Amino acid sequence: MRKPFLLLALAVCCMASAQVLDVRSVERVVLPASVDARDCKVAGISPDGSYLLLTGSTNRGLSRYDLRSGELTTLSTSQGAGYGVQVSDDGRDVLYRETVFGADRLRRSRLVRRSFDTSKSEELVPLSRNLEGYTIKSGAIYAVDNKRMHVRSLKGKNQAEVEGKQEEKEGMQASVPVVSIHDGQLMLTVNGNTRVFSPNGTDKSYLWPSVSPDGKHVCYYVGGVGCYVVDIDGKHVQFLARQLRAARWYDNSTVVGMADEDNGEYVTASAIVAYTLTGKSQRLTDTSLIAMYPYPTADGSKIVFSTPQGEAYLIHIRK
Repeated sequence: MRKPFLLLALAVCCMASAQVLDVRSVERVVLPASVDARDCKVAGISPDGSYLLLTGSTNRGLSRYDLRSGELTTLSTSQGAGYGVQVSDDGRDVLYRETVFGADRLRRSRLVRRSFDTSKSEELVPLSRNLEGYTIKSGAIYAVDNKRMHVRSLKGKNQAEVEGKQEEKEGMQASVPVVSIHDGQLMLTVNGNTRVFSPNGTDKSYLWPSVSPDGKHVCYYVGGVGCYVVDIDGKHVQFLARQLRAARWYDNSTVVGMADEDNGEYVTASAIVAYTLTGKSQRLTDTSLIAMYPYPTADGSKIVFSTPQGEAYLIHIRK
């Protein structure tokens, strides 16, 4: 019996200064007919690569596409739901924001958790003007609202409720670092304290911050300059590349991002690229695609990305 999804294999021609990842193939994921290809992009992937998260071109709405069953499930229809999506370590929970504009025309966001075990959505942070960073790690949710850290276990208890219960506290470490952008500045929250991080100075504008899986490094982009990595304590600022945007950690020593070009109106070319902290780099896609916004699986076996035409592709990595 044919599987409910179809992967179309492409030839891989990766120009590289040094091999970083062993690319086995690049394959197109044929999405369900109900998905509007004119308004679709990838917003994430499960840790094991079993499902994709899809959103609109302006981050409106969020859906889960199960690659095994072919089932497409709508998680949210709200604006902003596809931006900054976080997936739990076991893939059973998704964290996303929903954005609304009030009568005062000001934007506010709520933080929502969707559990695939219960098929229910839960509001974690009510509508706020100051919802900043958030993440799911080690069995707990960490959210920064108005520079204050809120910690909640995936079992539904907040940090105060598990004081004295060591087995639950182990999954709720307030020291988990959370990064965010506020007024163009890179912010870091550790142990409940939020401060301006901005390793390259507060006269710069920052984008796309990402903490390494081991919590020791932060990757970020400085507008008009390029992509950097710095130690979590702010030391050892390291330049990676100018054309390395929307970078995410593939593992603790490698990031993947996009090297895109535009003519001032739209993107004319883009490739998925990988860089290591030791200076190696590799282009993972060829010139036949405008490949953008990569998301690697936690196990490193796959990297999913989108094209401006609303297509989704998987890069399969030989481990």
